[in-house]
Amino acid sequence: MGAEASDLEPGRWTIDPVHSEITFTIRHLMTTVRGTFPDFGGEVVIGDDPLDSSARAEIRMASIDTRSPERDEHIRSSDFLEVDKHPVMTFAATGVAPAAIGRRARTPRYHLDGDLTIKDVTRPVRLLTEFHGVGPDPWGGTRAGFTATGTLSRRDFGIEFNIPFQGDRVMLGDEIALALEIQAVQAA
Repeated sequence: MGAEASDLEPGRWTIDPVHSEITFTIRHLMTTVRGTFPDFGGEVVIGDDPLDSSARAEIRMASIDTRSPERDEHIRSSDFLEVDKHPVMTFAATGVAPAAIGRRARTPRYHLDGDLTIKDVTRPVRLLTEFHGVGPDPWGGTRAGFTATGTLSRRDFGIEFNIPFQGDRVMLGDEIALALEIQAVQAA
């Protein structure tokens, strides 16, 4: 038997950025480029009914890391994220619903709907979320684990930069795949 959302105690849970990560991928020419935003924080508030829960997060855009300092500087520029004008990306949950994904899913899955704001543009996003359980940590706290995945169109957020390449091809894809591994610590 897998973990159930009802195992979570209602209340505030703080995201632990040291044991969590926010990663993304985007098509670049014929391959995929991976990156991460290591500077972020947020919280999950579990309702008495877990489906009445909420979440919010803030991601520092300048923390982008694609393992190429030159590329990261370009992504921080006005061609992409304009981090000097828009230093923070935010997510605010608007709803949680059970997801009927895969008959053999080992863990319960939920749709986490929310508003993502990048460069002062807010769009709805849907994340497929898995709850991995709750338990004690070695420091006397209680932790919960989640995975969330989703996709977004960078053009929806006004990120249009591209370079035409050989006819109708372009250097960068529009779709960005997101993956979040989140550990949250129950507030005292």
